[in-house]
Amino acid sequence: MSEFQAKGLLHGGKVLAAVKKYNIAKDDWLDLSTGLNPIGWPVPHIPADVWQSLPEEGDGLQTAACHYYGCDFCLPVAGSQAAIQMLPTLRPHSIVGVISPTYAEHEYNWKLAGHDVIQLSEEDVDKKLAQLDVLVVINPNNPSGKIISTKKLLSWQQQLCVKGGWLIVDEAFMDVSPEKSLLAAGIKPGLIILRSIGKFFGLAGIRCGFVISDTELLQQLSQKIGPWSLTGATRYIAKQALLDENWQAKARQGLTDSAKRLRSLIEQSGLAGADEISGTDLFQWFMHENAKEIYEVCAEKGILIRLFVNQDKTSLASLRFGLPANEKQWQRLSDVLTFLASSLKITKKKTSYV
Repeated sequence: MSEFQAKGLLHGGKVLAAVKKYNIAKDDWLDLSTGLNPIGWPVPHIPADVWQSLPEEGDGLQTAACHYYGCDFCLPVAGSQAAIQMLPTLRPHSIVGVISPTYAEHEYNWKLAGHDVIQLSEEDVDKKLAQLDVLVVINPNNPSGKIISTKKLLSWQQQLCVKGGWLIVDEAFMDVSPEKSLLAAGIKPGLIILRSIGKFFGLAGIRCGFVISDTELLQQLSQKIGPWSLTGATRYIAKQALLDENWQAKARQGLTDSAKRLRSLIEQSGLAGADEISGTDLFQWFMHENAKEIYEVCAEKGILIRLFVNQDKTSLASLRFGLPANEKQWQRLSDVLTFLASSLKITKKKTSYV
């Protein structure tokens, strides 16, 4: 019997589904679909009392998180996904703008809560902002990796704040470039910033994220979520990872080097030119008119990447490649890209993205 699935939104991962579809054993897959750090923070032994006691708020997790993010207040949640689902329940009926392309869960959950949602490009926002009660921005964008400036974001926040509106900025991929975070500007009225432990730290399995906003909103959200939203083990691991500044510095340098290597590999394959590729230090992304075919060839060879298909058909499908973890994986990806370049009749098409 399959597990109940409430909706058909596509996400990265889902290796077990790929095992069934392509008849390739789980251990033979190279999963580059999630955009996670493939060399995650090394989880230590977890003391027995962590498993035997109820989670406690006074364990130092919030202090460690506030130090890491440079803020005064934050709320730990079971991944930023938990906040994405709960925030729409805290507002009366609203007009919500979502900058697209984007992580689909934002639009889905605002619609699910009965709000009206408008998809916008970055260029549309200034013209439409007067109509909006809430604006949702992913920064860096997922999947394009584009970063919107702090100056522009603060301008939007100020305009929304005047009418009691919200600016929600999802910074799930910001850890690789923390100097560009909106957190540096401090907490503002109606500003809600979401952060995740899963991406940069490579700890998606512990389900931990943080909401950073004013204390009143955090209190409302905390009451909605209820007690013990994080397990004791999650809190223990997240705290240690947030405090490990030496690992963080080395990880950022390693990811920067790996991202350059991945970008170069894609360029050398001929799938996309330098002006067609964008991303972050955790993934690279490009549009291609043969995106579906490229995705299928990779999958048939046991490499899982991320395919994005626009329902409105106004732009090309696109592909997002995460980072390999070791030389064996790098070589495997290189071999498949070489095969694609030599065996498929791929016609590149110059594209632009939001």
